[in-house]
Amino acid sequence: MRVVKQGGHRLFENDPETASVVSVMLLDLEKHGLDAVRRYSEKFDGWSPVSFELDASQIREAIARLDTQVVADTRYCQGNVRRFAEAQFSTLHALEVEIRPGVTLGHRHIPVSSVGSYIPGGRYPMFGSAQMSIIPAKVAGVMTVSACTPPVKGEGYFPATINAIHAAGADRIFVVGGVPALALMAFGMGVVEPVDILCGAGNKFVAEAKRQLFGRCGIDLLAGPTEIMVLADDSADLALVACDLLGQAEHDPNSGVALICLSEDFGQRCLAEVERQLAVLPTREIARQSWATNGRIYAADSPDEAVALSDDYAPEHLELQVADPEFYFARLRNYGSLFIGEETTVAYGDKTIGTNHILPTSRAARYTGGVWVGKFLKTVTYQRMTPAASVEVARVTSRQCKVERMLAHAITADVRVTRFGGA
Repeated sequence: MRVVKQGGHRLFENDPETASVVSVMLLDLEKHGLDAVRRYSEKFDGWSPVSFELDASQIREAIARLDTQVVADTRYCQGNVRRFAEAQFSTLHALEVEIRPGVTLGHRHIPVSSVGSYIPGGRYPMFGSAQMSIIPAKVAGVMTVSACTPPVKGEGYFPATINAIHAAGADRIFVVGGVPALALMAFGMGVVEPVDILCGAGNKFVAEAKRQLFGRCGIDLLAGPTEIMVLADDSADLALVACDLLGQAEHDPNSGVALICLSEDFGQRCLAEVERQLAVLPTREIARQSWATNGRIYAADSPDEAVALSDDYAPEHLELQVADPEFYFARLRNYGSLFIGEETTVAYGDKTIGTNHILPTSRAARYTGGVWVGKFLKTVTYQRMTPAASVEVARVTSRQCKVERMLAHAITADVRVTRFGGA
């Protein structure tokens, strides 16, 4: 492997300063409730409405302000997300099996009761994120979804975001952002019932708040700055590879942008092509920072080494622009979502195609996938037995418990031998 361009250290959401700031805020928010929410909202967003929750007339008014094409396109995107979530849900079956005579074991999938969905704003009003957490939760059978989204500074709520949240099926909509939004959903504050799971992407403060609230409620995953890796061989279209790298670089100065190629010559030419496209990119101010700091290009000595490098990086988004994609598809193990062939691109997954865009970053793809309908289901087990089977199992259980010196446990087995032994 040769390094054509070396990037900076990848970010992990464990900054002590961020953790301290969020900890102080959460304690304040838990103690002072909506008063603290309002104080922070005024401070950070200049936003202090009579109510943070939108009523039906406000929702209708927001939707009415939109071009009909925006509404239609959102419906198209959400239809894809819903169809894929429903297809995923159809694969999740209850199980019941008699593993020994008279011993029946099983599992069921039970939806959580409530979900708090955070739809980020910040630099870009990412209204497409609404369907990524709300629709899978509703398909899973979640009864109540409360959604929070920050206001656009100086403008109030963003109509396209409100439309997307409403169309996705949220039961409650609040216009409040950042740590206060997560605190409102997790603590309830007398406004909503405290949620069972917090879901959605956000900045480093949102990610840290989810980390600190985990245990109080569940979370989907810790999603940090976005990442793209393109795995390309010499057959790839150089301009398309550079274009896709920069497509993610515009997100944030901390975005991770990486290329693994199969020749140093391709890597050098791609480096030059990125610089050429950066010069005319409309969002070059952010993309240039991201590429300069975090952009990296590796030239692998073989396809097998390319696979190893990619799996070690474990990217959030991985694009395959290679002559033989099936070779890589069969071998790659660590990625959040895989885009196979130049016909697909990360923006499709982010906005339109139907797979989820809330995905693991910072190498978390080594141990988890992204948000899907299963994130909102609890797989719980049960058991039932005949009296004869209970006696058989009780005798083994009693002996095992006595070896462990857990005598009260053993007694619960022994009394069943006495009760059912003559059955």
